[in-house]
Amino acid sequence: MAFYSERGGIFMADYKGKVAIVTGGGSGIGRALCEALGAGGAKVVVADIDPERAQEVASGIPNAQAVTLDVSVREEVERVIEETFNEHGRLDYMFNNAGIPGVGGKTLELGVEPWKRMIDVNLMGVIYGTLASLKVMAGQGSGHIVNTSSMAGLISTAGLAPYTTAKHAVVGMTTALRAEAETLGVKMSVVCPGLVLTGIFDAAEVIGFDKEKAFRLMFGKREWMMSPERAAGIILNGVEKNKSIIIFPFLARFLWWLYRLSPNIFAPLSRRLIRKFEKLAADYKKK
Repeated sequence: MAFYSERGGIFMADYKGKVAIVTGGGSGIGRALCEALGAGGAKVVVADIDPERAQEVASGIPNAQAVTLDVSVREEVERVIEETFNEHGRLDYMFNNAGIPGVGGKTLELGVEPWKRMIDVNLMGVIYGTLASLKVMAGQGSGHIVNTSSMAGLISTAGLAPYTTAKHAVVGMTTALRAEAETLGVKMSVVCPGLVLTGIFDAAEVIGFDKEKAFRLMFGKREWMMSPERAAGIILNGVEKNKSIIIFPFLARFLWWLYRLSPNIFAPLSRRLIRKFEKLAADYKKK
């Protein structure tokens, strides 16, 4: 199976005989990963909280099956992993990709619930999948766990405090466990994409602002964003190379490099962004 890397180069990947679980596989990057893995010959478990979306994706992939999964429920995650291993006798890839969009707005106006929901799904869901799959993979002495974070997990994003918190934790957890997992024969990677055009933007909630204006201010135009299919190719390329942190596109890597060089470099931009949010909020309240 050929994939195009970020710079246009081609790499080959053969997943015949491999078994992969992809959470959040019913849409966006998760769907693109399922389709790419399936095209490469893998047996793919399309896990999604929406059973209809999971079934739609699985029906178009040879050797794929759909399962309904709420990653915030530990017992459900463990059940899917256990059943997959029992059926196939192995688990080669665990993509902890499922997540919910951030809730944008002033932190004091958000309340506690967005924080709890963000931690339950975007962090604990990844932890449940990591621990359960690590146990299985350690027993077989091989496997690769791939956790999806975000550029918000590397560079703090003003106006998205709960989302940024959860995504930072995913990066920390994955990189902390990587060396330990290696001693068990298991590889671990964390994915930190920049702007990818998925349904997560439409599903996101903004409190106290005009949603479209707020997102244009934070992320720019949608046509600037990468397609999920291209993102999946870059992720799988990084997985094949066993990269610790898979960051894309190039602009995201460049910004991360600047941030590591000087963590305060984006502070003026964050303050400017907050001032613009204040103006948006004032205009929104006038309506």
